[in-house]
Amino acid sequence: MISTTNRRRFIKSLGLISAGVGAGPFLLNTFANTNCKSVKNAIPPSMANLSTGDLFFKISLAQWSLHKTLFDGKMTNLDFPEKAKNDFGIAAVEYVNVFFKDKARDQNYLSELKKRCDDNGVKSVLIMCDGEGSLGDLDKKLRNEAVENHHKWVEAAHFLDCHSIRVNARGTGSREEIAKTAAEGLHDLSLYAQQFGLNVIVENHGGYSSNGKWLTEVIKSTGMPNCGTLPDFNNFCIQREKEGDWTSPCAESYDRYTGTKEMMPFARGVSGKTVDFDAQGNCIETDYYKMLPIIKAAGYTGHIGIEYEGDILSEEAGISATKALLEKVGAAI
Repeated sequence: MISTTNRRRFIKSLGLISAGVGAGPFLLNTFANTNCKSVKNAIPPSMANLSTGDLFFKISLAQWSLHKTLFDGKMTNLDFPEKAKNDFGIAAVEYVNVFFKDKARDQNYLSELKKRCDDNGVKSVLIMCDGEGSLGDLDKKLRNEAVENHHKWVEAAHFLDCHSIRVNARGTGSREEIAKTAAEGLHDLSLYAQQFGLNVIVENHGGYSSNGKWLTEVIKSTGMPNCGTLPDFNNFCIQREKEGDWTSPCAESYDRYTGTKEMMPFARGVSGKTVDFDAQGNCIETDYYKMLPIIKAAGYTGHIGIEYEGDILSEEAGISATKALLEKVGAAI
């Protein structure tokens, strides 16, 4: 919820890493059980209709799971709610702003998106926001511009009845410097979001933010009750072997279970990331039998967003495999 290698690469290729343009006025009142190595579509879409049963959490679908389909133009952001419901049996969605970057203040567009959600009985959960500047920029002017660039997404999220926007705690400087400036930027944005009843939540998204202890200290330093976290199971790479190359191997990582446990007291959402599966349908990179009890022990009962980001299964099969895994493990603990 950028979150990982693929997301960084796609967004960078679109030129969206730079700060967004200034915002204009917005009218508030109008507003599997198979060997995934050998079969690309191992989990058939029909598995998406399995009942979630009595789980301690709810399941949502993160839009990045379908980023290839969206970037290829095979579906649009407006199609997303219906696809989530009809193809996967998921009635809650998490948007990525990249897929409707110029529509944050387009009332007709947002109204149509909301109508499609309502028509399909789908709940909008949050908007993941990237490419709007660094909230931890050492330059106060640039930091303030980044805060203002996020205002339109707060307003759009409010209109769509989301509970949060997901942002990044990012900046260039020392660990201590960015901790201070990120807390300031997040405080200012959370103050704006507070009047809309919205949360501002931060994902472990590379760099300092992938250190769970660092991030939770930043969140506490904001002093804002509506500023929280979005733990992502697979985003705990602090430093790549080649700095700035998000496709290179991870040189320094933070323990994902420790980091998630540290972030959970502030969590307003959780990203159930998957990349690859074994023959029993278990996630290879994250032990869900170890991770989900951490989520449960924190008393969390909100959404866990499916975010499949692998290449071996198709996007549809990967989503279904992740959903089946969440249901299997969730029912067992």
